[in-house]
Amino acid sequence: MPAPKPPIDPATFTSTVVGEVLMLDGALNLSAMPQRLAETEAYAAQASLPDCLMIDFQKVTEIDSSGVALLLYWRRQADRLGKSLRYVHLPPNLAALAELYGVSEMIHCPGQCPVA
Repeated sequence: MPAPKPPIDPATFTSTVVGEVLMLDGALNLSAMPQRLAETEAYAAQASLPDCLMIDFQKVTEIDSSGVALLLYWRRQADRLGKSLRYVHLPPNLAALAELYGVSEMIHCPGQCPVA
């Protein structure tokens, strides 16, 4: 059995929290998933987690189908936490992948936060 991977150092995070928004920065692909998951876990662990979780994709540079899985994961986590979720600047190619896989309705959360 392989040894467990060490935790990702928060100093290597490229995404940042600005106010109540998690601003993703960089790739949203399979090789970036461990870091993206660690970043979002840190965001969700905030002591004063807002009622509306906002994730901004404006600085995302590369996307593959694993990004769709991450959108669905984030929705499940928001539901588990009893929070609303809003995706900001969702890239058209990511929305198109969700449509292709038949999950586009699933990424739009019923309790989506209002537009600011």
